[in-house]
Amino acid sequence: MSDMRFTIIGIALIFVGFIIMGSLGHEYQAATLESDEFGTCYEYFDDMPPAEIDCSFKIMDQVLFFGLVIGFIASGIIALVKGARGDWDNKVKPEDMVGPGGTQNDSSKSDKE
Repeated sequence: MSDMRFTIIGIALIFVGFIIMGSLGHEYQAATLESDEFGTCYEYFDDMPPAEIDCSFKIMDQVLFFGLVIGFIASGIIALVKGARGDWDNKVKPEDMVGPGGTQNDSSKSDKE
């Protein structure tokens, strides 16, 4: 059996990683191309002309962004593996079990007394 909480958390983390990459990733793709092909990097604004900046800052922003995305996806994968291998929710003490098939039932306990 699997631990469903970790499985759900893992799927959510992977989903968040891909959503962040898809929605914000286009801003961080140009740094490598600009530095390799042109040697100069520019920061673009909506209301001003582009300003020349140091390429190392732009590449560092790109690395941090991709590190964040990889962190979300990797932690999701770890949670999925832990959820698939885990049996924590199966390790319930018999005295703590309630419901059908359990050894303790509050309604039957009060009827006997």
